[in-house]
Amino acid sequence: MVPRGRALRPTGGFQIVTAGTSHSKAQRAAGTSRDVAPPLTLAGQPLLVLTHDPAFFATFKRVADPAHELRVVRSETDLASALMALHAGVVVLDTTSLTTPTAEVARQLEAQFPDVVLIVAGGVEEQAALATEITDGSIYRFLHKPVSEQRARLFVDAAWRRHREAQAGLVTSTFAALARTPKGARWWLLLALLGTAAAAGWFVVDRHLIRLPMTTPDRLRPAASAVPAVPAPAPDAGDAVLENLLARADHALAAGQIVTPPGASAADLYREALRRNARDPRALNGVEQVIDRLMAEAEALLQEHHLDGAQQLAEEARAISPQHPRVAFLIGQIGAQRERAVLDKAQRAAATGNVAGALAVLDDAARGGHRSMLVDSAREQLTQQRLGGVADFLKRAREALADGHLVEPAERNARFYIESARALAPQDPGVAQATQALIARLNVEADKALTAGDPERADRWAAAAADAGAAPADVAVLHAEAQRLRGASKANSVAHLAQAFNERLGEGRLLEPAGDSAQFYLAKLVQTDPEHNATQLARTAFDTRLLDESRGALRAQDYALARRWLTDARTAGADPAAVGELDSAIGVAQEQAQRAASYVSASSLTRTRYVPPDFPLEARKHGLEGWVDVQFLVNPDGSVGDVTVVGAQPVGVFEQAALDAVRRWRYQPVMRAGQGIGQRARVRLRFAMQR
Repeated sequence: MVPRGRALRPTGGFQIVTAGTSHSKAQRAAGTSRDVAPPLTLAGQPLLVLTHDPAFFATFKRVADPAHELRVVRSETDLASALMALHAGVVVLDTTSLTTPTAEVARQLEAQFPDVVLIVAGGVEEQAALATEITDGSIYRFLHKPVSEQRARLFVDAAWRRHREAQAGLVTSTFAALARTPKGARWWLLLALLGTAAAAGWFVVDRHLIRLPMTTPDRLRPAASAVPAVPAPAPDAGDAVLENLLARADHALAAGQIVTPPGASAADLYREALRRNARDPRALNGVEQVIDRLMAEAEALLQEHHLDGAQQLAEEARAISPQHPRVAFLIGQIGAQRERAVLDKAQRAAATGNVAGALAVLDDAARGGHRSMLVDSAREQLTQQRLGGVADFLKRAREALADGHLVEPAERNARFYIESARALAPQDPGVAQATQALIARLNVEADKALTAGDPERADRWAAAAADAGAAPADVAVLHAEAQRLRGASKANSVAHLAQAFNERLGEGRLLEPAGDSAQFYLAKLVQTDPEHNATQLARTAFDTRLLDESRGALRAQDYALARRWLTDARTAGADPAAVGELDSAIGVAQEQAQRAASYVSASSLTRTRYVPPDFPLEARKHGLEGWVDVQFLVNPDGSVGDVTVVGAQPVGVFEQAALDAVRRWRYQPVMRAGQGIGQRARVRLRFAMQR
C-alpha cells in the first residue's frame, strides 16, 4: 500500500522528488539539480591551525603544502566561521589554545564537518584524555609537543591523503578489500546500496506535503493550510457522546494539540471516537490527519538527519496505528540511516588503520539496540582484519628489534609497531611478549650508555623504557646510576678546570688569551658547578688578583691602567667595598697629579724676600737632617699663600719650620698681559747640620 499523497518510482536507485520534479542520475552527476550539491573537491582547500603560539604556527607554515592555503585562527568561534567560509580539509588544534575541552571540540567538528580531518597537538596527559576520540577516529592523529618539522610534515601529508581518500570514495573500497568471501561480497553490495540511499536522502516527497514547524518533541503546531478533512455525516442525535468527542478532537487538531495533552489531544480523542464507532468516517479521517501531521514532521526531521526526533514522532504515530504502512516504511528509513551513520563512522576509523576503533563503534551500536545484519557482517570482517593486522604488526616489530630500530625512525620502529598491535588487541599475549622484549632491549641500551659514560643518553633510554611499561623500580635504578655518573663526571671536570685556572693565575695570564686565561677557566667552573668549593675559591683568588694589579698600577702612577684593572675587578664581582675604596684612592691620586702638573719650580720665580727656616732644637740635639717639599701660591701682589707640605723626610720633624719660613717669603708678581696673576710653585727646603 502506498501512502496517500506520495509515490515511489522504480528508477534503478533512490531519487529525491521535490515539488513534483524528478532529477535523473545524469542531472545529479552533472550538478544541474538545485536540490543536489555539486561534489566537493580537494583542490585549494585550506589547512586551518588553531593556536596562540607563533612558533607552533611557524612550524606548520614551513611544512605546508603549497597547493593548500594555510590559515591561523585564534578561537573556537573563529574556527567554526572559517570552516563554513573556507571549506577547509584539514584542521590542527593546539590544546593549549583551547578554552573548550578538546574532546568536546573534536565531537562538534565531527558532527558538523564530517569531511574535515582533525590533528590535535599537545602533551602526554592530553593524549591519554583523548584516547576515546583517537580510537573512534574523531581525531585522526595526535602530535606531541614540542612539534618537530619532520613529524608535522608527516602528519599533515597523511591527513591530506586521508582527506583525498574520503573525497574519492576510497573508504568504501577499503572495506571492500576486507570482503574476501561471497558473504562479504554480498554484504558490501548491501552497504553500497545503503550508501546510495543515504546519499540520495531515501525520501520521496510530494509537492502537497505540508511541513509543520515544531517547538517541542511532543507538541505540533497547525500548518498554514491543513489538508481538508472528509466531511462528516449529519450528527446523530442518538449519540451525543460521540459528537462531543469528534467536536473536541477537531478543535484539538485545529489548535495543533496533536498528541498532547494526554487524554485531550487530537490523537486520543479520535481514537476514543473510533472505539465508540469504529466505522465513523470522521473519526477515521481524523486519525489519518494526525498520522499525516506526525509523518510530515518526522520525514522533515529525517531529511535534516535529526534521527532521534524523527524516531520519537514515528513511535508516536505507530502507537496510534501500529499497522500503518507509511509508519512502518518511515521507521525502516530511520533504522537504515542509523546503520549508515554507524558504518560510515566505522569506515573512517578502519581507513586510518584503527580497526579496534571501528569495532568499538560497531559494538556501541549493538549495545544501543540498533543491531542489524549489515553491522554484524561488518564486525565479522573487521575482526578478521584485526587478527591479521596484529600478526603483521608483531612481525614488523620483531624485524625492527633485530635491526636495532627500537624507537627510531618515526613510525618505522619496534615501539610504534607494538603500540599499533596493542591498539588492535590490547589483551593479546603476543603483544605482551613483544612489549617485554622491547623493554629488555631498552634496558640493555641504557646500560651500554652508562658503561660508555654517557648519562644523558642513558636517561633517554630509561625514559623510553618507562614509556613502554617498564617497572618503575627498574627505571629509577637507571636514572639514579645516570645521576651518579653525571656527578662523578662533574667532579672530574671541576678538578681539571681548577688546576688550569690556578696555573694561568700563577703565570699572570689573567685575561688573555681569551680562550686560555684564568678568566676563561673561572667561567667554565661557574658553568659546571657554581656552588663547588673550588669554584668559590677561584672566584676569590681572581677578584683579589685583579685588585692587586690595580693597586700596583696606582703605585706606579699609571692611573689609566689602574682603572682598567679596577673595571675588570668590578665586572668579575669583586667585593664592592674594596672596589669603592680603591676607586677613591685612584681619584685622589689623579687629582694630586693634575694639581702637581700646574705647579712651577720656585727657582723659576724672582724672590724679593727670603726668610730662612729655623732648625728645630730637638733635631739639632739628636743630629737629625732632612728635607721638606712645600707647595704654595704666589698671589698677584707677590705675597705667599695656600702653603702645604706634600712630602718630608723624616716625617714629623721639619715640616712646621718649613711652613713658617715659606709663609714669610715674597716674590715679584707674575705678569700676563700687563696684569698680575696667581702662580703655584713648589720648593724643597733642606735641613742640614753645619760642619
